[in-house]
Order: sequence, then structure tokens, then C-alpha cells
Amino acid sequence: MKFGYMRVSTIDQNLDRQKKQLEEFGCERIFFEKLTGMKRNRPELNKMLEYLRPKDTVVVTDLTRLSRSTKDLIEIADLISQKGANLKSLKESWLDTTTAHGKMLFTIFAGIAQFERDLTSERTKEGILAARKRGKHPGRPKADEEKIDYALYLIGHGMSQTDAAAKAGISRMTLYRNMKRK
Repeated sequence: MKFGYMRVSTIDQNLDRQKKQLEEFGCERIFFEKLTGMKRNRPELNKMLEYLRPKDTVVVTDLTRLSRSTKDLIEIADLISQKGANLKSLKESWLDTTTAHGKMLFTIFAGIAQFERDLTSERTKEGILAARKRGKHPGRPKADEEKIDYALYLIGHGMSQTDAAAKAGISRMTLYRNMKRK
């Protein structure tokens, strides 16, 4: 079965062009959303993924309709693959996992994306190590102990935790974290 998936980012945008292309391609069921592609939790996308069976094909007019990030695209494509289904983009003709050529190209692109994520992770770790060598301590600065003690004093005298945190000038989470330690 061919499932179409179409998406626009705002309620004001029109789905007609995508719908026409998907119908002309022979999609038997079309799922659509008017949500940003940056959100991974999209109800209609999730519903479509649940319906997928082996040999089904998910068809999109172009990849930006399915995802706005490489990482998310690869995760979605992996979910489709785990169901034994295929993915096809009408605009990006290289993406057609129903063919050996398309599977190979997608695997290459997925590998490049993973390589990019790994490089970013390595650079981040190197940057943190270099900062530590310079005497810097990356990350969130420690909370002012005097402010925490003041908030605890206020709580001890009947003030609510929320009000005490606000009056002491610290966040509630900082207060909660430090209450557990003391």
C-alpha cells in the first residue's frame, strides 16, 4: 500500500499541490498535518507509522515535508525500515528505498549524517577539555550558597518554596536540587 504524507508549517498554508502530486502517484491513503517539521512528535506522522506493514511505501513530495533535520529524517526512515516498509520522495528521485540504488544512496547519506554527529561530539569534547586546561569550567555556574541558605531560612520560617526561591533570586529547580543535598 502507498501511504502519502504531506505537511505544511502553518494553518494558513495550503496542502493542495502536495495532495495532487501524491494522488497522481497513486497513494491510497494520505496523512496530513499543519505543524512545523521541527517537532518530532507529530500525531499524523505517528499514526501513519503505526499503520505501516511490510512492503508498504511512504511517499512524500519532498524530504522537507517529512523532516527539517538530517538526524530526524534518518530516525524516521529507520522507523519505516524497521516496519519492513519503504520511503520514496517525488522531488529527490535518489531517495527510493524500493530500489537497490535508492537503498545504497540513503545508506551513504545516513553514514555521512552519523559521521557529522560524531565529529560534532568530538569537537565539543575537545573544546571542553581545552577550556578546562585554561582554567575554565564550562557548564552552568554553581548557585550562590548564600542565596540558597537564605531561601532555606525563609522556608524554615513558613514561606513557600516557590516564594522563597523568588525572594532569594534563585530558580525553584536550584532550590529543590540543593534541598536534597542539605
